[in-house]
Amino acid sequence: MQIFHSIQGLRQSLLQLRRQGKRIGFVPTMGNLHDAHIELVKRAQQTNDIVVCSIFVNGLQFGLNEDWDKYPRTFEDDCAKLRAVGCDFLFHPDDNEMYPNGLDTQTRVICPTMTDVLCGASRPGHFEGVTTVVTKLFNIVQPEEAVFGIKDFQQLAVIRRMVEDLCMPVEITAAPIHREADGLAMSSRNGYLTAEERPRCNQLNRSLSWVVTQIEAGNRDFPALEAEAKSQIEQAGFKVDYVTVCNSKTLELAAEDDQQITVLGAMYTSHARLIDNISLT
Repeated sequence: MQIFHSIQGLRQSLLQLRRQGKRIGFVPTMGNLHDAHIELVKRAQQTNDIVVCSIFVNGLQFGLNEDWDKYPRTFEDDCAKLRAVGCDFLFHPDDNEMYPNGLDTQTRVICPTMTDVLCGASRPGHFEGVTTVVTKLFNIVQPEEAVFGIKDFQQLAVIRRMVEDLCMPVEITAAPIHREADGLAMSSRNGYLTAEERPRCNQLNRSLSWVVTQIEAGNRDFPALEAEAKSQIEQAGFKVDYVTVCNSKTLELAAEDDQQITVLGAMYTSHARLIDNISLT
């Protein structure tokens, strides 16, 4: 695996491969890699000749009181995992490489829809930071395909909309949620969970699954289902951010006759904010 810290070096190497007709796949991450990240790399390997993974903890998508400075940085372990799976290139820039003019004066990419609800309501400016850095990474790597996990369902929907609106020649592929044995969605922030609360943290997934079961049985009283799921999570000892039944494409509140529905939820533990979702047709 070749490691690049500069944009110029990565671009030169990828240009040579592109001239040879190689198809480039891309997996952007913030590091602290776990099995779910590795599954994204494996998925990219299935349809591409060369796979590039990036590790960059993007300060632009963290709010003032969020955990940018505490976000786990495990570069050596990450490299070992990527080498083991056969990743070709790793792009690991620093802040000055990605934002040479500073964050305050950085040109921003704004997706005006789907970003002020759900996670966007709790994390103002978050998705502006995501769309900006993903646009920069797409411009640097210029992949034919980029693979994202479905766990960050809203992020996936926003990026798809951005790619469509800006006519980016990138195919966006969604990889299934990778879960722990008890159903908890894998996340870098799972490392923040305490030993006492960890056995109860699958309640988010259990409550969303309950909502899906009710909908499949014909119950379309979405507000009542959301309220009951929130109550279940609170009874397990956690603070609810949201539980919402949405149209899968627009992220608007689902209508009774919608055929593509996603149930999304977020909750707070003592030191982490966990998200999950389940889609049904």
